[in-house]
Amino acid sequence: MAKRDPTGFLRAEYQQLVDSELDWRLRVLEGPSTPRCVVDGKKVLMLCSNNYLSLSNHPKLKAAAIEAVKTHGAGSGSVRPIAGNMDLHVELERRLAKFKEAPASLVYQTGFAANAGLIPQLADAGDLIVSDELNHGSIIDGVRLSKADRAVFKHCDAEDLKAVLAKAEEHTPAYRRILVITDGVFSMDGDIAPLDKIARTSKDHGAMVYVDDAHGEGVLGEGGRGIVHHFGLGRDEVQVEMGTFSKAFGVVGGHVSGSTDLRNFAFNKSRTWLLSGSHPPAVVAACTAAIEVLETEPQHVRSLWENTEYFRKGLRQMGFDTGNSQTPIIPVMMGESKTAKRFSARLFELGMFALPIVFPMVAKDRARIRTIMNAALTKKDLDEALGAFGKIGKELGIV
Repeated sequence: MAKRDPTGFLRAEYQQLVDSELDWRLRVLEGPSTPRCVVDGKKVLMLCSNNYLSLSNHPKLKAAAIEAVKTHGAGSGSVRPIAGNMDLHVELERRLAKFKEAPASLVYQTGFAANAGLIPQLADAGDLIVSDELNHGSIIDGVRLSKADRAVFKHCDAEDLKAVLAKAEEHTPAYRRILVITDGVFSMDGDIAPLDKIARTSKDHGAMVYVDDAHGEGVLGEGGRGIVHHFGLGRDEVQVEMGTFSKAFGVVGGHVSGSTDLRNFAFNKSRTWLLSGSHPPAVVAACTAAIEVLETEPQHVRSLWENTEYFRKGLRQMGFDTGNSQTPIIPVMMGESKTAKRFSARLFELGMFALPIVFPMVAKDRARIRTIMNAALTKKDLDEALGAFGKIGKELGIV
């Protein structure tokens, strides 16, 4: 009998990805994430970072991180339920709840951990989860971990959600509870969920609402407080507001905000929270400092939106299709995957770093260059980027 190779599939499946041009080829950022940075040894203009407000290199965040190492050490030493619950963690959650204007907040190790750990606990066998068809992969994985029934509503379509919920009411036996989940800002297209309509429809049918606001924090709402604040909704309308520190806040970590009951339930039931080491002091202190910056330096959010409108207008005037973007995520539609890859490669040659988004992350004919605006970009930077897009667009016959 031939001896079985237990790991042969690793190389074979990876090679399939390479042959199909679906593999990720990682570039290396050499230094801080700033508008002008060095990637793979080349000086480039950063156009694809989630660091919306350029806080990852803000002096207040760096100073807070350094001081926390001096006072609290390099690590927490444990998971939070045992011996790793530091005063820094407690203070961060207090400041976050105040910023979010919520009764309570809970910090997870990552945004993915929040979705994977909490969604399956909120809905189980005998329940129903209703999800927007374009929700993020971390939401999808969280739903897959649940034993609840699943339904999907058309993207950003509150009327279709209404129909799905009406049908759910006919289910026998009746569902114990229904959880409606949506992204706040959709990361591939930059459009905003109609959360006001979703919340109203869900309330009419007695469903709980869970919004993943990873790309809305620091962007939407007064002072960057997020999509719930943007729509002026109450905690009785959106019960779970999930977010992340890894984007506009410039650090790393996930979190949820809502009622005190939600917080108590979440940290007692989420295995991702219970069984993962807590954030090291430097990370926690930097996250708290980021909240303080948003509260005291409103110019960052203003600059982000000024840059967003300027760049999107410039692209459209040249004839580029920016899809349904309503936020600093501005996709530049290319159509074919190979076109998007060629465009991205030429951008890099011209000193612009913006990656192609291709199948299977988007439909085969919906490939795009996904640009993301940054508050620290100057008008000179944006004009240089627009010039590069215009030059390559003409070369490839896109505009």
